[in-house]
Amino acid sequence: MGWTRLTAVFLACTALALAACTEDVTSPRDAERTAEAPSFSRTQLGDLPNADELGGRYIVVFAGKRGSPRGFETDVEALGGTVDAVYKKVGAAIVSGLSSDAAAELQSRTDVAYAELEPVIDMTPPQLAEPTSAGATPASPGDPTGASFFPIQWHHQAIMAPEAWAAGRLGSAGVTVAILDTGIDYLHADLDGRVDLARSESFVEIDDLYADYFFPGRHFVTDLHYHGTHVASTVSSNAWAAAGVTSQVTLIGVKVCSVFGGCPGSSIVAGIIHAVDNGSDVINMSLGGHFQKSDYPGYVSVINRLFNYARQHRVTVVVSAGNESLDLDHDTNGFKTYCDAPHVICASATAPGYSDDWRYGPFYDVDTPTSYTNYGRSAISVAAPGGDDYGLVLQACSSSSLVIPACQSSPTYVVWVGGTSMSSPHVAGLAALMVEDYGKSPSRVKAAIQKFADDLGQPGTDPFYGKGRINVATAVGAN
Repeated sequence: MGWTRLTAVFLACTALALAACTEDVTSPRDAERTAEAPSFSRTQLGDLPNADELGGRYIVVFAGKRGSPRGFETDVEALGGTVDAVYKKVGAAIVSGLSSDAAAELQSRTDVAYAELEPVIDMTPPQLAEPTSAGATPASPGDPTGASFFPIQWHHQAIMAPEAWAAGRLGSAGVTVAILDTGIDYLHADLDGRVDLARSESFVEIDDLYADYFFPGRHFVTDLHYHGTHVASTVSSNAWAAAGVTSQVTLIGVKVCSVFGGCPGSSIVAGIIHAVDNGSDVINMSLGGHFQKSDYPGYVSVINRLFNYARQHRVTVVVSAGNESLDLDHDTNGFKTYCDAPHVICASATAPGYSDDWRYGPFYDVDTPTSYTNYGRSAISVAAPGGDDYGLVLQACSSSSLVIPACQSSPTYVVWVGGTSMSSPHVAGLAALMVEDYGKSPSRVKAAIQKFADDLGQPGTDPFYGKGRINVATAVGAN
């Protein structure tokens, strides 16, 4: 799947590290944290719902691509269901409370193409890397190379992001990237002020209950996992602990996946609509997933409609290729979410070559496809750093994480993570820069990203690299 592949790696204290391995609090934001920050314990949860209660809604796709049938809501109620949302712009609805027989009756209508139980796509159970915290370093959004851990962020050096920063290309607050994921820790030092909470939204009701229970008063978009925070800070970061591709771009948190790792289809549908309708220039979907098209034809149909809707509103969508090592050219009956959708930039994963000490060596000069990345000329647009055992991707760890409780100790924690989920936000960060140069035009943004990529592997379109590994400096004219 396009989710996280974490490898057990411990970032040891060495003379080369810029921050001590300590949980000392150094940021002024630490006043919002206490030593009593709650950790994840099922014995404390009482009657709160669990992962078994994810899903259960039906995705209804109307025969017409816009609008909804007359009397639809009344008919659903007569069948014992409730219409949770109607998306007339794409001709779809979300319905809860239906039995399978009632859903079949609903689908028998001539104006309903599908009434299908939503898929819930689960991540692979992760192995957790050991997180570590930044030291007393001032935030450096004007010079991301000043971030505590920048010297060992091989991934930004691999795509020549520092050369773009030196040329003044730090991104624009007027460009918005929506992060469809597990949420964003908007209080992390690297993300404080980068997230527009007024336009952020959670579409995972189970997570809302957990957020209210463990972190009362916080916006429901707060990240109880860690995945979304890591992805978001790759796109845009204040560069206190770790640098991002940009440091000025505005982020929207759109929570579509829960702390349990499940991503209900109804949440993803709602999240895409929300991101488009709330002024996103770029959407990042490091969600992954793979299923047979014949199992979920209605979901495939509505996703295609949604991505066409995004393009009509001039929104660029970047997605992860997935971590199943699949040849997507020959996966004829499979649906790789979301590389098989129209008008996307699909990112595969690269990693550094071997080094005796990969943390500090010049490993970033070598790009190799990772062992896990999906591939295929028909699917892969470009490649970007995803990491493997010789070098994972280092970015922010959510201080509201229930999965990695150590990260609650300070809003300056970072964590090593690997997967195509990490590749996608590198591309989304570059897409945000291309929006500045080429306007809100998905086709021009994609063409520029591919044109200026470093052509690796087979000339032209390579099965693993697509048009090449992205090069930020060349794309912005700083090379």
